[in-house]
Amino acid sequence: METITDQDISKVKALKKMKRNALALLGVAVLLFIIAIYFKIPMLQAFSEAAMVGGIADWFAVVALFRHPMGIPIWHTAIIPTKKNEIGENLGNFVSEEFLNREKLEIKLDEFNFATKASDWLSQNENANKIASAVALNIVPGILRTIKDEDVRRFIQVQFREKIEGINFGDWVALALEPLQKGSVKDELLTNLLQVMSAELANNKDLIRKKVKASTPFLSFGLADKSITEGVFNGLQDFLNEAKNPESAVRVKIDEYVYNFLDKIKNSEEMRIKINDMILGFVGKKEVQDYINGIWDEIKLSISNDVNKGDDSSIKNNIANLIQGFGNGIKEDPVMIDKINNFIKTDLLSVLLNNKKVIGDLISSTVKSWDGKEVSEKLELEIGKDLQYIRINGTLVGGFIGLVIYGVEQLYHYFIV
Repeated sequence: METITDQDISKVKALKKMKRNALALLGVAVLLFIIAIYFKIPMLQAFSEAAMVGGIADWFAVVALFRHPMGIPIWHTAIIPTKKNEIGENLGNFVSEEFLNREKLEIKLDEFNFATKASDWLSQNENANKIASAVALNIVPGILRTIKDEDVRRFIQVQFREKIEGINFGDWVALALEPLQKGSVKDELLTNLLQVMSAELANNKDLIRKKVKASTPFLSFGLADKSITEGVFNGLQDFLNEAKNPESAVRVKIDEYVYNFLDKIKNSEEMRIKINDMILGFVGKKEVQDYINGIWDEIKLSISNDVNKGDDSSIKNNIANLIQGFGNGIKEDPVMIDKINNFIKTDLLSVLLNNKKVIGDLISSTVKSWDGKEVSEKLELEIGKDLQYIRINGTLVGGFIGLVIYGVEQLYHYFIV
């Protein structure tokens, strides 16, 4: 069902008002005719008779455009609804033949200078903001409503998975750990690590004692606990202290292990596959997948919240700046202006002209598809108010013509008869 707008209601009221005015004027003519007959005023009678004839005739002509006068199917009335198809064909032919004419269009395009006017219009802040607001408030939310969330989530997952699978994490790990093979970075890092281990060993001596006690035979009555604990603790501490010395055999072994590990990462396909599989396995975990799925929800929510800010919307303001910058850029580029105008004048115009019959047929078929009564009502709503002036003018002009005829008749009888 078509929505009735406030503008339509206003047009209906204006049309009814003009109809009442025209009818009231015709009523005045009828009243004057009665007065003229009653008081025997020939001049007034001539005026009122002609005014009534003119008003009624023009009422008939106006009504006959849209419907049968008084519902009577008189020949050649209700012209618009009954001749709708012919009107559509004539309109299509008229547009295709008269409007889509190369010579006329080229002259108009040269005079109009579309590129300059368009760039001037777009470069104005008010116009750029209007377009940006329409995009932000209508197009962007419409796109968000149209897009299926599941499709987007699936797309993000597929793209994320493909990108992850296309990365050789072994190279990344090797590149990140490569500085450990060179210079003082490795020595400093290893020394710090050994110092931390030594400190933690000292802080956990009691824990070592408890572990040793739990592992010794019950019949030893704890006599060996202390000796074993001290032995274990001192042995570990000596190992760590020796490893702190860059020249020690322990340090050399550690360096050799680090070197071999990095070399395996860099050159072993098996190690690379293991690293990649480990990372891909992590990506496949439910927690990670849930996070990936939530990315689109966060993006969608952020966009919706932003466009609802109105004039403070970042999206709207960025679009406005982009449009305004585009307009200023074209305005300051004569070459681009010529290219746009030439494109419209040659390529776009050629497309229109090559398809002018199609355009004419489209107009004709569109008009034919309309409901005759509905078309008539819409047209009357748009132009009916102005057509009521024909009735008013017909009443007044008819009355004055009646006076002229009456005057000529009187002169004739006075001078000739």
